[in-house]
Amino acid sequence: MKKQTILSFLFLLPAVLSMGAGYQLNLQGLRQLAMGGGGVAQPWDAATLFYNPGGLSRLDGIQVNGSILGIIPATQYVNDVNGVTARTQNKVFTPFNLYVGGAIKKAGGLGVGVGVYTPFGSGTYWENGWTGRYAIQNIELQTIFIQPTVSYKITDAVSVGVGVVIGTGNVKLNKAIPVQDANGNDGQASLKGKANGLGYNVGLSFKASDNLHFGVSYRSRVDMHAKDGDATFKVASAVAANFPNTKFDATLPCPEVLSVGAAWKPFEKFTVQLDFNLTGWNAYDTLAFNYSAPVNGSSRTASARLYQNRLATRLGANYQATERLALMIGGAYDPSPVRDGYVSPDLPDANRIVLTGGLTYRPLSKLTLMAAVEYVTSAKRHAMSNETGFGGLYQNKAFTPGIGVAYDF
Repeated sequence: MKKQTILSFLFLLPAVLSMGAGYQLNLQGLRQLAMGGGGVAQPWDAATLFYNPGGLSRLDGIQVNGSILGIIPATQYVNDVNGVTARTQNKVFTPFNLYVGGAIKKAGGLGVGVGVYTPFGSGTYWENGWTGRYAIQNIELQTIFIQPTVSYKITDAVSVGVGVVIGTGNVKLNKAIPVQDANGNDGQASLKGKANGLGYNVGLSFKASDNLHFGVSYRSRVDMHAKDGDATFKVASAVAANFPNTKFDATLPCPEVLSVGAAWKPFEKFTVQLDFNLTGWNAYDTLAFNYSAPVNGSSRTASARLYQNRLATRLGANYQATERLALMIGGAYDPSPVRDGYVSPDLPDANRIVLTGGLTYRPLSKLTLMAAVEYVTSAKRHAMSNETGFGGLYQNKAFTPGIGVAYDF
């Protein structure tokens, strides 16, 4: 058996099925999610701290805004040779967001806040014994970004903001190794690790008029460095010396995102917004691992990823049905950064169509209840990994409901 085949699981650390193309989530604010995931132009609420820090000083006072979501992904695989079908297990992943911030004084120009949100994550759990178990059995990734932010309204028309991003996260991965014991049981490999990184988020908000807003924001690349992760193995005693439990170091780039957008209010109760998100996926060109002790004779491995930059388009609308009730709807097209020849069952990514909707209801003057839902489907993609030779037909779907609450001080 080739060393590269046995070690291939180590390249899978950051690859994970998520609800944005690549391994990115776009769920950072419920009102924004309900409008297709955009929000760079209009400072709707404290979640603008993520979408455009420049809008934070435009809020009417300080707000606490929190939400939790339930991602329910599903992936189907069909083998090219024998037509065998496999599906992922039913799992629910629960990203969350919490923002506290806004203008310190209604007539002042300074806004401050802090956000805690989950921009990358989710996971894939294939059914037991599936044909691709040597590529992946299950993988789960979670990142949490903490962002203290300051914003200043320079004029009635222009405001700017900047936030420092402190990233933390963890990953766990399991796969079978094609080394059988006396009873015919596969070997097992497990990776667990924690990672940290730093970045920033800057934005500019421009209010052309009461009915027309523009915005631009830039979220920097955050390199998540995993140090002293645990690589553990359970293999037949005859080859155990080749698979010592050891430590590993690796780096996962969370890519930069440049966003521009506009929000227009053609009627008193109706607002439409359009966002474009350019994600710098080319940062993820190679994944390398360094091991404290050689695994199957190798202390370092490297694997090409060669992701491509992609532009996502997001369109949404908000209708203020009554003084207390607002309704939202939206959609997005989110193309995959994964090139042909680099698709594998840990991340069987494809171009995604996103449909969203939601509402907000204000039972009290300072209290707002929020609900949103997202449905994502991808085109069927026939793909193969050049590295492992494993391929087939993949299709992804996901349903993500979310609830939240906001309180204005």
